[in-house]
Amino acid sequence: QVQLVESGGGLVQPGGSLRLSCAASGSILSIHDMRWYRQAPGKQRDLVATTTAGGSTYYPDSVRGRFTISRDNAKNTVYLQMNSLKPEDTAVYYCNADIRTRATISGYWGQGTQVTVSS
Repeated sequence: QVQLVESGGGLVQPGGSLRLSCAASGSILSIHDMRWYRQAPGKQRDLVATTTAGGSTYYPDSVRGRFTISRDNAKNTVYLQMNSLKPEDTAVYYCNADIRTRATISGYWGQGTQVTVSS
């Protein structure tokens, strides 16, 4: 069994910062791509950041320059540093990872953490 557990969400004022964490645990042999998604009420789930096992990163235009994804492979943890937050960043943020177990490589999701940007 593999679990992803997010933390770090909360309420922040516009222009503020938050750092999200997502720790993977269980029968993990290796972790490949790790990602953060977000979903606002009534909207689809959107990709906001990706990091590969080799450390490459990808961001959509909506967050590039404000969000930074990083990972600590020794801790099986991915982070999302969010700066200059805007009200439109309000959403539930989910981490996602492609993880190799003894059986296969599968995608896993965390339970989500709420981020609210409001004055």
